Formats: sequence, structure tokens, C-alpha cells
Amino acid sequence: MGTPTDSTGRSLTDYPRPSVAVDVAVLTIDEVLKVLVVERPDGTFALPGTFLHPGERLAEAAERALRDKAGLTGVDFHQLAMLDDPERDDRGWVLSMAHGAAVPVAEIPAEANLVPTTETSDLAFDHAEIVDLAVADLRRRYSAEVDPGNFLGEQFTVLDLRLLYETVYARSYPKDTFRRHLLHGLEPTGELHREGTGRPAEIYRRRGTPLPSSTAAFLLQ
Repeated sequence: MGTPTDSTGRSLTDYPRPSVAVDVAVLTIDEVLKVLVVERPDGTFALPGTFLHPGERLAEAAERALRDKAGLTGVDFHQLAMLDDPERDDRGWVLSMAHGAAVPVAEIPAEANLVPTTETSDLAFDHAEIVDLAVADLRRRYSAEVDPGNFLGEQFTVLDLRLLYETVYARSYPKDTFRRHLLHGLEPTGELHREGTGRPAEIYRRRGTPLPSSTAAFLLQ
């Protein structure tokens, strides 16, 4: 049996093939919303990434890139988009599957390079575009449930939550309106946080239920 061909008589190996890469935008909160970058041999910076190996799945390559380039393991990441501009990489024809992740800053290696997501224009290739995609994705996820990136840990006050959301969305929210919208996704622990001489603040945990569409509209307006 001969090599299978298509309607033009060409086999699969007759077609030019691009290289396939994976790149991961790891977002965190360190006073502001930041992204983890790594230094390349030429002194420029880029997102942790790597080329897909034969027989390897995209998720396996992303795990390898995070482990080998950023010292991160056990990260919950997901696909954002396939970037296919033929000119995106000056080394040749390279497709990249962009991934996004949210990691609390305490879980990121102390020696890691973190830059504000608003200051990524000098990143190599089209990695600034990947960061923009990751930020937009993070904001969509934060409008659908309470702190899905677990930046605050298991318990927090409404003030903690509002400050977090103001950092994620780079804007301020009226405290009473914010509380009313986000309470849908919160469950009281029955404990209070006392600081100074002010009124103790109630401590909450995530309820694990989706936020209503009205909350998303409020956060994204």
C-alpha cells in the first residue's frame, strides 16, 4: 500500500510545516497585576515558553516550560488562543498556543522576574499580545466567580476582596455597591477580623457558585 495522498496527489510530508510552541502568561498580584517573564540568551525578556517535542501534548510542553524556565510546578493553566501570524517569530514559521495562569505571589520563586502587565511592550515576539489576552481572560473569570485565582487564600474580608478586584480591573468600585454584587458568591465564616480600634470586619470564604450576570456587568462596565 502506497503513501496516502490528497486530491492533488500530494502526501502530508509534501506540505511545509510550521514549528509549534507554547507560551504561558503567569499572572500574579504584587501591589499591582504583574506577569512573570524570563530572560533570553540575547538579554531580552519573554514569557516562559518552549517548542513542542515529538509525541508531546501541548499541556505537557506548557508544564515543561513552567518547570524549566520559571521553576513552577503544579500550576493550573489553560489555553487562551493559537497565534498564527507567519511573521510572529523572526527565527522562522512558528505557531504558538498561548496559555494563561493565575498564581499567588507567595507561590512564585523569589528570584522570578515580575513586571506590571501595563509595561510589557518590550517583550520578545508577540508576547505583549499574549499578556493582554491573559489579562482579559482573568477579568472575565473574575466576573464569573469570586477570586478563582485564589490570590486571597481561603478566607478574607470584603475590603480585602474589593482591593483585589480593584487591582485586577485597574479601577475603583463604590464599596457598598461592590459588597452588594459580590455577596452572591460569599459565605460568612462566623469569624471577625479585628484591626485597630475600628469596627471588626466579617470574614468570608468563597461559596463556589457562579456570580450573576448583573455582577459581571457591574465589574466590566
